[in-house]
Formats: sequence, C-alpha cells, structure tokens
Amino acid sequence: MSNGSSITQFLLLAFADTRELQLVTFCLFLGIYLAALLGNGLIITAIACDHRLHNPMYFFLLNLSVLDLGSISTTLPKAMANSLWDTRAISYTGCAVQVFLFVFFIVTAFSLLTVMAYDRYIAICRPLHYGTILGSRACVHMAAAAWGTGFLYAGLQTANTFSLPLCHGKAVNQFFCEIPQILKLSCSESFLRKAGVAVLGISLAFGCFVFIVLSYVQVFRAVLRIRSEQGRHKAFSTCLPHLTVVSLYVSTGMFAYLKPSSISSPSLDLVLSFLYSVVPPAVNSLIYSMRNQELKYALRKLMTGFFQK
Repeated sequence: MSNGSSITQFLLLAFADTRELQLVTFCLFLGIYLAALLGNGLIITAIACDHRLHNPMYFFLLNLSVLDLGSISTTLPKAMANSLWDTRAISYTGCAVQVFLFVFFIVTAFSLLTVMAYDRYIAICRPLHYGTILGSRACVHMAAAAWGTGFLYAGLQTANTFSLPLCHGKAVNQFFCEIPQILKLSCSESFLRKAGVAVLGISLAFGCFVFIVLSYVQVFRAVLRIRSEQGRHKAFSTCLPHLTVVSLYVSTGMFAYLKPSSISSPSLDLVLSFLYSVVPPAVNSLIYSMRNQELKYALRKLMTGFFQK
C-alpha cells in the first residue's frame, strides 16, 4: 500500500490525443485566459480609478473580479502548459496547491455573491438606510468574512484530502486536480472522514443559496411595489447581472456534481468541469459590463484616457 508521501506526481486528463489538437486546445485556452485577464483587469482598474464607483456594490464587484482572476489562473495556465509541452504530469505539491487555491477561490466567490445579494436587498428594500448599514467598515468586514470562509474551508478540505493514503494509482481523471477525483485514488475506508467535510461544504453552499433566494424574494416584492415603470426597470437592471452570475455558478456546479452516475463518462466530466471552473470567471466581467451604464461609462473613460496617452 502506497500513500501520498510515496507519490511524487499525478497525471492529469488530456483534452486531446493528437499533437495538432493539443496545439488547437492551447490556442483556445490562451484566448479564453487573455480575455478573462483583460475583462477582469479592466473592471478592477475602472472601479479603482473612478471615484463615482467607490460604493459598496462596486467594491464587492472589484473583489469578485480579483477572485475570478485567481480562479481561472489556478486551472488554465497548467492546462495550457500541458497541452503545449505534450505532458500530463503535475507534481504532488503542485496538485495540493491547485486544490487549495481552486477551493479557496470558488468558496470565497460564492460567499461574496451571497454578500452581494444582501447588498441588493438593502439598496432596494431599505434605501434610506443603505449608507448607514453598508458603510465602508461594514463592507470591509463582510468581504473579509467571505475571504476568511474560503481560506478556512479550503485549508480543511486540502488537509483532509491529502492526508488520506493513496493506493489506486496516480491518474486523475480531470484536467486539473479536483478533490472528488483524488478521493477516488484513496484506499482509506474512513467514510465518516470523507463525508464530514463534504457535508460541511454542502451545508455552506446550501445556506448561501437559501440566503440569496430569500434576499431576492424580498427584492422582487419591493420592486413590484414601485409605481414607476422606469424605477422598476432600473431596480431590475442592477439585480440582473448578479442573478445571472449566481445562476451560472449554481447551474454549472449542479450539472458537474449532481448529474446521474448513469450518464457519467470521462469526456462528459471533462466538459462539465471546464464549464464550471473556466466559463464563470471568464464571462462574469462581460455579464456585469453589458447592462451597467455607470461601469460602461467608466470603462470608456478609462480606454479613452489610455489611447490619448
């Protein structure tokens, strides 16, 4: 029986078998990665430089963009390197770091989306108290709580996963180090130990989801009481990007982890993992900038100033 200490590397699942397809995959991943860097980088710069965007909603959006950059930088660069150099290897330490960072960024992002739902609830249901309830100190504390939750949970999951003995080879059936796939390599019979952290994660995700749903029930009730059609449209437009991003995270995650085992296959798992790990951080910046007039104006101002220089 071998354990984690005797394994020096893991083998990741390749997206393509032929050299030509590997190079095509590399170019596709490079394009997606550069687009994510550009989109999120522009949002971060615009929010930081435009004083009119220095309010709670955009403060949380800035944090989300930073998380999206971290999340996509955890998975895609290694996948691009493997496709370019025709290899599948990732070191044991590199795999552990990748697991920690991926869980950290995903959990923190979903926690932050929960905080952003609360922000929309206060802005629409209690607008007169918005500045009092969501002052700068309160916003920093809520963002820090989201980051701290992700850090603690990622540390717990990573320590639990890589402390288990591994005796079923070193081939990870995924293009990045994913906890469920690594647990399949474990020869430990400690069911309670594996299930305990999983239950904690499900409880955390379910609690955040319920809070988001309840917040938007109150938001929609308040919006429908607005007599002005223009006022209702403005209120909905501030909520739509956040709802779209939440739906994207939830739907792709549910498809990846809750699909029936009867339809599971390595190729399907690979596609679904790409959808929930790469697509949300790549398109979130586009979703938030499409309908947000203030953000679009700040981005145009930023680009105009850049080209004038």
